[in-house]
Amino acid sequence: MKFNRSGVIAAAVAMIAALPMASHAADGTITFNGSITAQTCNISGNGSGAADFSVTLPNVSVSALTPVGQPAGRTPFNIMLTGCTPNTGNVHTYFEAGPTTDATTGNLVLNAGGATNVEIGLLNGSDFSPIKVGFADASQNSQSVVISGGTATLPYYAQYVSTGVPTAGAANSSVMYTLAYE
Repeated sequence: MKFNRSGVIAAAVAMIAALPMASHAADGTITFNGSITAQTCNISGNGSGAADFSVTLPNVSVSALTPVGQPAGRTPFNIMLTGCTPNTGNVHTYFEAGPTTDATTGNLVLNAGGATNVEIGLLNGSDFSPIKVGFADASQNSQSVVISGGTATLPYYAQYVSTGVPTAGAANSSVMYTLAYE
């Protein structure tokens, strides 16, 4: 018996053509709205004149961080903006998620090799409410300030927070930030 390949192919094409075709109709439209802003400001972190800057927290004893959750060493710092164009509006700081952020507490984890069971928490300068670093922008609680006359000052505090029985050592961390213009 000889196999008729062209007959099999023709039968397969006929069967496929006889199958009902899936019907695809649009059920709705999603519209994406956004804005690319020309807003710019000169950034001076803590009076340094630069966007990258350091905040030096005081030396504190292990006992100052007892019991668990106890803060210590609250230290003010500012992000100052000048030369903003346009010269009005609102702005807040978005503290980026990354390897130095604790996704549970919203605090900054310390660099390896230093103190243990300690994190650095950030607070809003106006009311000492905690900022949840690395959380979604709407959930961070980083407060907005008004840009007036092309200037603004975003006030914050940093402090140590114990997460367990602390041990002594260096307490260094860092975080990247983005200014969010509104």
